[in-house]
Amino acid sequence: MARIMCLDYGTKKIGVAVTDPLQLIASPLETVETSSIIVFLENYFGENEVETLVIGEPLHPDGQPAQIHGQVLDFYKKLEKKFPTIELALQDERNSSKNAKQVILQSGAKRKKRQDKTLVDKVSASLILQDYMQEIGKW
Repeated sequence: MARIMCLDYGTKKIGVAVTDPLQLIASPLETVETSSIIVFLENYFGENEVETLVIGEPLHPDGQPAQIHGQVLDFYKKLEKKFPTIELALQDERNSSKNAKQVILQSGAKRKKRQDKTLVDKVSASLILQDYMQEIGKW
């Protein structure tokens, strides 16, 4: 079985999370500079089989697209062209950063660790991935 990967897009950094090959566990993987994400993905896909790439879709609480939504759709189209053999999906990411901060707090992490934005980005990606897995019935 192949992995499922999730990207939490940001204009500066992208949080990355991935499942294990059996798609049982979603784990934070990395936070990558947005300008370097294509090279990161090429390298990762060269070493690991990924069947689906999930992109967090930024929406306001009322379901309307957030300001960055257009950039995310452009990014989605770029990935679609660059990696045509990998299935792409959008997943609602409302409250993922807030929930990630709560998870980090509950983990007992020290204050400095809790304020690390790169940790929040990759934990957010793992929460978005968990939501996706539940939505498609894998969990």
